[in-house]
Amino acid sequence: MRGENVTQVSAFILVGFPTAPWLQYLLFLLFLLTYLFVLVENLAIILTVWGSPSLHRPMYYFLGSMSFLELWYVCDIIPKMLDGFLLQRRRISFVGCMTQLYFFSSLVCTECVLLASMAYDRYVAICHPLHYQAIMTTGLCVQLVAFSFMSGFTVSVIKVYFISSATFCGSNVLNHFFCDISPILRLACMDYSTAELVDFVLAFLILVLPLVATVLSYGHVTLAVLRIPSATGRWRAFSTCASHLTVVTIFYTAMIFMYVRPQAIDSRSSNKLISAVYTVLTPIINPLIYCLRNKEFKGTFKRLWS
Repeated sequence: MRGENVTQVSAFILVGFPTAPWLQYLLFLLFLLTYLFVLVENLAIILTVWGSPSLHRPMYYFLGSMSFLELWYVCDIIPKMLDGFLLQRRRISFVGCMTQLYFFSSLVCTECVLLASMAYDRYVAICHPLHYQAIMTTGLCVQLVAFSFMSGFTVSVIKVYFISSATFCGSNVLNHFFCDISPILRLACMDYSTAELVDFVLAFLILVLPLVATVLSYGHVTLAVLRIPSATGRWRAFSTCASHLTVVTIFYTAMIFMYVRPQAIDSRSSNKLISAVYTVLTPIINPLIYCLRNKEFKGTFKRLWS
């Protein structure tokens, strides 16, 4: 934040999911079990990839990186939710709110670029199979993963800087269960058009451009698959991309519903529901989508942990 900024709101109150007291305890138990399951599930994937030389290949490095990303999602959001459900402590400091927003925004931006990198990996594997090992080296894979995280976390520094520089001097009640961009900006009591413009431009760069790269990659993949003469060969080639396509569809569908919908059909309750699905449910189902369809990973996992 800038030193000259006058911020009269020192903390926000997260509304969360207002329900009867007994439902709060039920939600606490539900999200606690979800949190623990996501931790165990994704840690198991990371350790399996790390501890199995047969999985030391770009495809599985990307899978391990995605699981690492999912761990950060739940660790950024769920602990504060659990605190609110069990102890009814819904207050979050201004700095704490901006910190949570920064990590959430960084993870979303990182996932955009990482999904595009994974799409490029599938493009090379299917369209240039004979040159795959020469092109998609371990070094290139590490560079793509590093670039994904660096771009996501760097872009979010700028986004959060402008958002935190807005003046908040009215209501401090945040109608959400975590600090997200739109609910925060709605509480600004002065013109925040600059922050909105910066957020829009950066969101376009970090969300739309990777999506275009992903679509182009799968456009080439589709053409290559259609040229395969046998139906069995086409199905085998497509099945290697089906998991990633499913995850990409879930991710961008949630993003469109959350941030691209017209204001006329905007609903605070539906926003919170979609956010809960995206921030809590997808870290559960993404690893399952990737791993349950992968016979090699399942076999290695059973051998390593049996």
